[in-house]
Amino acid sequence: MRFLYFFLLLLCTHFSGFAQSEQLAKNYFDRGEFGKAENIYEKLLEQEPFNASFFYGLIATYQQLEKYGEAEKLLKHRVNNTANAPHFLVELGHNYELQGKNTQADQFYTEALRAIESRPNYAFSIARSFEKYSKLDRAVTAYELGMKMNPDAEYSIQLARLYGEQGDIEKMFSNYIDVLGNNPNLLPGVSRIYSQFISDDPANEANLIFRKLLLKKLQEDQNILYNNMLSWLFVQQKEYQKAFQQEKAIYRRSNQGLGSILRLTVMAQEEGQLETALEVLDFIIAEAPNEDLRLQAHQLRLNILQETLPKEKYSEIEEAYKALFETYGKATAMLSLYIDYANFLAFKQNKIAKAREVLNAFLERDLQKNEEAALKMALADILVLDEKFNQALIYFSQVQNLVENDVVAQMARFKVAKTSYYKGDFDWATIQLDVLKSATSQLIANDAMELSLLISENSLEDSTRTALKLYARADLLAFQEKNAKAIEVLDSVLTKHKGEKIEDDALLKQAKLYEEAGKYEKAEQNYLAIIEHYKNEVLGDNAHYYLAELYAGKLDHPDKAKEFYEKIIFNYADSIYFVDARKKFRQLRGDELE
Repeated sequence: MRFLYFFLLLLCTHFSGFAQSEQLAKNYFDRGEFGKAENIYEKLLEQEPFNASFFYGLIATYQQLEKYGEAEKLLKHRVNNTANAPHFLVELGHNYELQGKNTQADQFYTEALRAIESRPNYAFSIARSFEKYSKLDRAVTAYELGMKMNPDAEYSIQLARLYGEQGDIEKMFSNYIDVLGNNPNLLPGVSRIYSQFISDDPANEANLIFRKLLLKKLQEDQNILYNNMLSWLFVQQKEYQKAFQQEKAIYRRSNQGLGSILRLTVMAQEEGQLETALEVLDFIIAEAPNEDLRLQAHQLRLNILQETLPKEKYSEIEEAYKALFETYGKATAMLSLYIDYANFLAFKQNKIAKAREVLNAFLERDLQKNEEAALKMALADILVLDEKFNQALIYFSQVQNLVENDVVAQMARFKVAKTSYYKGDFDWATIQLDVLKSATSQLIANDAMELSLLISENSLEDSTRTALKLYARADLLAFQEKNAKAIEVLDSVLTKHKGEKIEDDALLKQAKLYEEAGKYEKAEQNYLAIIEHYKNEVLGDNAHYYLAELYAGKLDHPDKAKEFYEKIIFNYADSIYFVDARKKFRQLRGDELE
């Protein structure tokens, strides 16, 4: 046993010494001290003549020292004494190419490819050697020849990657599609590769090629994999109606369920494609295998209808809620729907008393902590709407105690700060916001930082905070969805406090309200005013970005949009909008995005 232990210790020491020496040689090589690297690699290879790492290390060192003859001797010795390594022919060819002897190099490259005809199993190692020296055309030839000579060989993934590097997008897509036909589980990884070439522009060349290939595949083979890929493509292009058609086909022919179709609803809603979202939800309601999913779809549908139907048709929404309550009752599981209903009554119809009555009916129920927190948060929001701030603060504080250390508790604390700000208690609001600056939710932390900055900046020059109180009033009116009145109050801020620190905040807030009201030219004027007078202030990048978005979307001035995206790139490198602005600028310029 003692002898075995000693032997193992000696063996470990031996290999450890090799590893240290090799690392030292690599360090010398990396620093350009090739003579020192040469000495170490020669000794290592003498001790371990079949170690590939030592061999290639010495070859590379010889080539750096322009000792091409020494490298050639080593390589020819391997070619002549190793029957199963034709890839050394590529190494020999490269050694000649480094000397400018291209004719001899081509001879060895050709010989290496010819070796595949008799020994197709070496196609991979030969192709990889070509890849190492960026001989992509020859690497492609090696893989293709290997598959031709050996029908069982499969190099489609390698070929697809090389086609992509060569810029042959169609061949790349085609090969990856073939790979997925045999290995559908690779779809997530391949989709990540596709996303490097596919953009959200349906007219993008890569998008058109991909779509053409998939449609052709579907004609030949009704594999739902191709429907999945088409759906993915349409989602990238934000064509959710087309994606829905593919998802319906997948649903009819598989057991995948309705989950992916439900996700389409959310994406379509976020992109403002509300008619598509409603159509998808109608399909889910008709097909849902259980009441929970059907109820969820009904709930989402009613939320979207509140965004699409005019006020004179709100009675239809209310009747739809009542029909659901009659069907499903008033069980605790329905709490989320009742909260939505109460918000609809309070915020959309100003039926605040009725909304509170709906929610108060659940207060005496035996609720779980998270359910009670959701209920009280909703009640508090409605109390803020009704400007009963102190009662709202009590509920928000109770929510914090109910779900401590939860993101919901952080949101409740932020709402305490916001409510205090609405009522003019800026000092207490600031105390709450200081705590939230380190919130685990980045969104809450950012909102807290933004509100804290608004309060502090507009408290320095005006100890009475007159302008800030007026601005907070406009902010509350916007929360109450009284946008026209909010715009009027902001007009007062801009008139009475022109030139004061509050002006850029008021201009920005009013611009966003103008956008909601469809008054895009007025929004444009506000953004331009900020850019003219406050471009070096905190909101300068916001104004540039929002104006670029307005030009790119509602005002349909892509050239102007490009101009303002570009200004963010050059003037606001630390902006949170920088990455998105750069991407959109390059899209408008017609660049191919990586």
